[in-house]
Amino acid sequence: MALLEVNQLSIHFGGVKAVQNVSFSIEAGVVYAVIGPNGAGKTTLFNLITGIYIPTSGDIKLDGESIGGKTPNELAQRGVARTFQNLQICMNMSAIENVMVGAHLRLDRNLFKAALCFPSIKRRDRELHAEAAELMRFVGLPGYIDARADSMPYGALKRLEIARALAMRPRLIFLDEPAAGLNPKETIAVDQLVRKVADSGVTVVLVEHDMKMVMNLSDRILVLDYGKKLAEGTGEEVRRNPDVIAAYLGAHA
Repeated sequence: MALLEVNQLSIHFGGVKAVQNVSFSIEAGVVYAVIGPNGAGKTTLFNLITGIYIPTSGDIKLDGESIGGKTPNELAQRGVARTFQNLQICMNMSAIENVMVGAHLRLDRNLFKAALCFPSIKRRDRELHAEAAELMRFVGLPGYIDARADSMPYGALKRLEIARALAMRPRLIFLDEPAAGLNPKETIAVDQLVRKVADSGVTVVLVEHDMKMVMNLSDRILVLDYGKKLAEGTGEEVRRNPDVIAAYLGAHA
């Protein structure tokens, strides 16, 4: 059974058909990329799967269970995490506090215990801080553990957002343009990080415009065009597909 199954998924905004009857499945442990021209429906597809939008029709299954229409909070509890095109970092917090926020679903929510500063709460906070520090080292940010988020460069903030998503201990992580706005050196670092995340056992689904990165990382690729599925396959299969060449990659891809 596939980890994620998307069946005939559609969403309409008035007369605009943003995603139309898209179907695909993702096996556990892979890096799966979604590509297509601007306006092809890539982020809309992510928003449907991660509970931000409710589908007009179709179904989404995680481990065989229908999750269409569930909230992002409910999906997070099932092991689904994501990042966004635009940074969602709390700039008035420290870097490590941002990562700790990602673990909030696993925290003891007993406000009475927290108010009385029970030893178990203090111990949990120490453990959470240590875990967040380790995640910052994992994403290549050991020098920013004590930094304020608003003092960090953009490339570091992109990796910080991945660390925060990983703090949820997801099985499936959606990365929406993780290399957007990065210079070549930073892009290489994110490329290596995505592979590292996948190698750690987390299934990665990514939207990205950097085709070199996509072809280097992806086990399978889905191509969207005007909200429809244009092609799906390995990097080599997609690269050779004449419809993809015409719609997106260009004649010299």
